[in-house]
Amino acid sequence: MLTRRHFIVTSTALFSAQLATPAWAAPVSNPNNWASWDARVTPVNYDPGTSNPWGLHPRFLPQRVEANAGLTPGDIHVDAVARYLYHIEPGGTAMRYGVAIAKGTLYEPGSYTIRRKAKWPVWTPTREMIQREPETYAQHANGMNGGPNNPLGSRAFYLYEGNRDTYLRIHGSPYSRSIGGRASSGCVRMVMAHIIGLYENVETGSTAILHPPEPIISARS
Repeated sequence: MLTRRHFIVTSTALFSAQLATPAWAAPVSNPNNWASWDARVTPVNYDPGTSNPWGLHPRFLPQRVEANAGLTPGDIHVDAVARYLYHIEPGGTAMRYGVAIAKGTLYEPGSYTIRRKAKWPVWTPTREMIQREPETYAQHANGMNGGPNNPLGSRAFYLYEGNRDTYLRIHGSPYSRSIGGRASSGCVRMVMAHIIGLYENVETGSTAILHPPEPIISARS
């Protein structure tokens, strides 16, 4: 015979189970933290052309340079040989930044569209990354919250071919000392303070051209 007490106890157990916190929750990036995170990764009295607490070669600091003729203002060009990113400006100039590119054959030259950009983005490694380096990426299979230790850093531009997300990104990186080298799993890395300065000047819908790792220079100093 089921008593009223038995009904209450079993019902409580049933509803408690349904309302329990799930073991996995999607990664998040709290906008309330963005300003403090920006300050954390930006040097005191920051001057883009001279501030260098990262110990970079001076040529990798942001500089305004003369662009080659015929380039479209608003576009981004990545010179995989010299490890530069150029953001083309009206009037024949470009802002140049040092970058790191992908290791080995993981770098994918091509013409892409920036269909999304994000501040302090969340990150989830791709299945291929986990298969290739499980010791590094498997622990983050469910994603990682935005923040200064996130591999996508302070800002990210998402590269698409048509409507297909390529999972290639141009992004800030907590590993600033990698700038000038080959370090990523496919993306183009920038210093976090540098991409914060670039971010507002890049429009969604712009083209990002990743040039092959051979002597094709898209702008000159």
